[in-house]
Amino acid sequence: MRQSAGMAMVDWRPDPLSPLPLYAQIAGYFRAKITGGNWPAGMKLPPQRELARQLDVNRSTVVAALGQLTELGLIEGRHGGGTRVAAAKANRGTAGSWNDYVEEGIHYPNLPAVQAINRLEFQPELVRLGTGELAPELLPGEQMRDILAELARGELPLAYEEPLGSLRLRRALSAELGRSGIQADPSSILILSGALQGFQLISLGLLPKGSTVLLEKPSYLYSIHSFQSAGVKLCGLPMDGRGLMTEGLENAAVRTKAALLYTIPAFHNPTGILMDAERRRELMKKTAGLGLPILEDGAYQDLWLEEPPPQPLKAMDQSGSVLHLGTLSKSASPGLRIGWVTGPEQVIRRLADIKMQTDYGASSLSQLAAAKWLEDGCHERHCSTLRLALRRRRDLMLELLERHYEGLAAWSKPAGGFYVWLRLNRPVPLPKLFRAALAEGLLLNTGELYDRSDARHLRLSYSYASPSELERGIAKLAELIRRMGRLC
Repeated sequence: MRQSAGMAMVDWRPDPLSPLPLYAQIAGYFRAKITGGNWPAGMKLPPQRELARQLDVNRSTVVAALGQLTELGLIEGRHGGGTRVAAAKANRGTAGSWNDYVEEGIHYPNLPAVQAINRLEFQPELVRLGTGELAPELLPGEQMRDILAELARGELPLAYEEPLGSLRLRRALSAELGRSGIQADPSSILILSGALQGFQLISLGLLPKGSTVLLEKPSYLYSIHSFQSAGVKLCGLPMDGRGLMTEGLENAAVRTKAALLYTIPAFHNPTGILMDAERRRELMKKTAGLGLPILEDGAYQDLWLEEPPPQPLKAMDQSGSVLHLGTLSKSASPGLRIGWVTGPEQVIRRLADIKMQTDYGASSLSQLAAAKWLEDGCHERHCSTLRLALRRRRDLMLELLERHYEGLAAWSKPAGGFYVWLRLNRPVPLPKLFRAALAEGLLLNTGELYDRSDARHLRLSYSYASPSELERGIAKLAELIRRMGRLC
């Protein structure tokens, strides 16, 4: 069943000079949303506790505000259906069916927990223990300012780029990919508006509706709906400490008539596992025998902490069976929104055509900055510095886990990437743990985002929270888990 889009009260602030009590101010804010058509008839309001949390008021204040709106006939309670905007008083100047469109659009909404995380990550008072991005102090702000200042003195690209993206950037990426063993001509590279767009283009442009994608379980791909929204099914395969297990691959591919295998071989999200060289060779051999194409996600491959990972699958590809996704978001700048996909030229041209229909190309200014970043060797120098910083943070997290989680959980030492995949010794209701942690100022990424049946795992990130936040947050989380374990 589809979930309603989340409602965030980001633009409401109490007026300390208003003669109205707080509940009446909130009721007035809600009334303006309804009569202005922003909240159409049938739209479901969040539960009272969630509204109180978003508005930073007591629940009794929310109850009083909702009571006033109910008396006015603007909202109504439905048995088992929560509180919704009433039809009778909704603004007739707007299409009441907008709510149906929200419910029934072909693109699935994010999971409610993902929607909450996306919203809450912008609240500075929270300690972000699961965030999959770099802390602002780890981003190359000074180097990027220098690049942008130098570019501003020349002629800036204010027009569209060609369908594949900036040739200058594709040439720079061709050289960069060559350092990892991937031989990719500029004509076989498509510039994306972030690597996430690659999933959307591939699901829309390459895969038949009703087809199946094989992937690791757990996997980042379970937390987004690009493939499912295109009518593509996901089939999870087990992992061990060496990565995706290949023993059951053939049976799964035949049984599901799989169209594609998606894998994150380098510092897997969320487990942090690094697929070793032998397993990569096994995987390439088996998929070649099955005629099964591979989508390789290389988002984290530059973020090794001890030694470089084995060659990417794409570097071993002699038949054009691998599409390789890359991005600058995890290492240099998520704000640039620059990713890429490389593969056979006819496939890349097909994806480029879909992209042109979608957004007519990634930002020309971002592409120019990214090209300069790569050409000047900034990326290599920055990654060297970044690895040292991430290694220190990883080691701090491991030390904190040793100190606070003995007898409580198990974990492995990641060789790169951002994550420690924490396995609790006893299952707990993870949504309840998420809410309890949030009440204590901690924002978590819980395991059911990556495997719906998971009740034991947390994705802990050492890439965003500061060292002092990690110390405070990891200790507090251990207290919550112990307390919840006694209650379950």
